[in-house]
Amino acid sequence: MSWLSNAFDRLRFRARPPSDDRSRMRAVANNLILHLHPTRVPAPALRFTHTWGLGGISALLTVILVVTGVLLMFRYDASVERAYASIQTLETVVPFGALLRNVHHWSANLLVITVLLHLVRVFLTGGFFRDRRGNWIFGLFLLLIVLAFNFTGYLLPWDQLAFWAITVGTGLLDYIPVVGVLVANFLLGGREVGQAALRNFYALHVAVLPVVLMLALSYHFWRVRKDGGVALPDQTGPVEKLTTIPHLVGIELGIALVTLTAVMLFAMLVPAPLEGMANPAHPPNPAKAAWYFLGVQELLLHMHPLAALALSTIGLLGLAAVPFWDRDDSAIGIGGRSTRGRKAAWLGVALSVLLTPLLVVIDEWWLDLPALLPGLPTLVSNGLIPLGLTLAGLAGVYWLIRLVLRTRHNEALVGLFSFTMSALVVLTLIGIFFRGSNMALVWPW
Repeated sequence: MSWLSNAFDRLRFRARPPSDDRSRMRAVANNLILHLHPTRVPAPALRFTHTWGLGGISALLTVILVVTGVLLMFRYDASVERAYASIQTLETVVPFGALLRNVHHWSANLLVITVLLHLVRVFLTGGFFRDRRGNWIFGLFLLLIVLAFNFTGYLLPWDQLAFWAITVGTGLLDYIPVVGVLVANFLLGGREVGQAALRNFYALHVAVLPVVLMLALSYHFWRVRKDGGVALPDQTGPVEKLTTIPHLVGIELGIALVTLTAVMLFAMLVPAPLEGMANPAHPPNPAKAAWYFLGVQELLLHMHPLAALALSTIGLLGLAAVPFWDRDDSAIGIGGRSTRGRKAAWLGVALSVLLTPLLVVIDEWWLDLPALLPGLPTLVSNGLIPLGLTLAGLAGVYWLIRLVLRTRHNEALVGLFSFTMSALVVLTLIGIFFRGSNMALVWPW
């Protein structure tokens, strides 16, 4: 039995906490999870306000979603006759079933927010400079995967909220030239939301997208590690490096515990929404898309669908092109590029919060371009002209920031980025709280 004694001694040795830096680095390198980290990290990278832990929180939420999603699969029935009943059974009969669904639902919604905030943080700290350009573009792809996860999962409860949100969302695809109708038909398995759509969305949600996400995350983490970790300002002298254990691991553990506690408390206090069973014959008024697409739906109320989709596409392509527009990598790791850049960011937010609601109200109650230009096709009067004015307005914001604050090109881009992201948030909030029956503007209180 000497082999058993030797094995026990090795396990006991490994169970001891590493007592010196060399042992700590070896523990990181030999650990299945921790080896994703370098054995030592620069001390400035451990400052919480540099990253706000958004990447780690997003990764933790992904793990929560995988675990809770697998457990939900044991009770969910992907058929239009039994899907809604299976959710009701889960919430009323299965022990802790309601809590399990609440955790899954709110973690998915929170993941959209944390990934988007992570994108904002990476932009503001210049995390796309130098060799990080490719990972920035790949991060945009990850954001689209997260949105696809939420979109496909939205239909599964088969209630009124889910049915009509997916009906509105997939209806937008019809306006995409050439491929729009084909994509919509593929997702829905026809022209209407029914059994084929529920089956397709379920398959995408539990089989296809998880594989894509795991592969994409693996590459993303590898690129972060290969590119040297978190982007930091260039240093003229030596940089202090600390071992991953206990410094980085301790911070990550603390953030994970706070996140888990917050998610659990919120899930216990706020139930995941579940309206009446889906009824294609009784659409709600208003019929809204999922909240993360309400910004695009709000645009549809002010311009032709093709123009709204074109503007959204231009915005996404603009984000992908950021590393090629801003080439001054001397500002890597510096929040807002500089003090003046941070002022530009705040100016962009202020302009967006002021102008976006004002333009929505003007277009809603006073401005009617098709009526003012009756001789032009609707695609021109309500499409190309609003699109051109919007792009011209964005260019005007860029030059206004440059002139008012006397900023450089990269600092003005920070202001323009802040303006655009803030406008998206404002449009989303208007869609959530200020749109009532027939999608008319209302005061919610």
